[in-house]
Amino acid sequence: MKPPHYPPLRAVMFDLDGTLVDSAPDLARAANLMLSALGIPERDPALIATYIGKGIARLVERSLAGEIDGAADAALMARALPLFERFYEEESGRRSSVYPGVTEGLEMLARNGIPLACVTNKPERHTHALLSAMGLAGFFAVVVGGDTLEAKKPDPRPFLHACERLGVAAADALVVGDSGNDVAGARAAGCPVICVPYGYNEGTPVEALGSDAIVPTLVEAARIVIASRARQTAELRT
Repeated sequence: MKPPHYPPLRAVMFDLDGTLVDSAPDLARAANLMLSALGIPERDPALIATYIGKGIARLVERSLAGEIDGAADAALMARALPLFERFYEEESGRRSSVYPGVTEGLEMLARNGIPLACVTNKPERHTHALLSAMGLAGFFAVVVGGDTLEAKKPDPRPFLHACERLGVAAADALVVGDSGNDVAGARAAGCPVICVPYGYNEGTPVEALGSDAIVPTLVEAARIVIASRARQTAELRT
């Protein structure tokens, strides 16, 4: 897939889990501690990683059921959610790591004066804590979590809200993510969107998500954004 040639991009919105940070080990640990506390057998951490993407409540429900389309009764969910929250509070950041190329890509964008947002389905308090623990918080002018609004991705409203706070039109803001939630939400919001190949996409191949492009790292994503602005500068000079 050839890199897209966009009109000048004025901002970039990034997903968190699976795009900036490999947080699956901590999420899986918290889920298994929750299951153990409830007397339910632990799950393979690799399986739990496929449950990531629709927010904590859905991750908990999938972990309880042991299936990506599974359901759990309300009484069990009411017991499980506080346990997961408590365990994730303790585990978040312990095993997580920043993906290769992330810091470099963010630094490239920052040097070029491009405002950045983090738009995730993770609750805001966990998002701020994880970004701080990973040394990434300073890059983002705006953070939109899964509980910032009534809607989560793939609803377009989190992206539109971030664009409003950044002061840019949706068509001028690139979304960088790893899942169908990012692509569907970006498309509905009217944003261009590219994906990284290494994240959590609920078992769907990244090639099937329908993004404009797939980039190996955030360095390449930054190059696309910077090139879009350089072309405008060159055109103005001619």
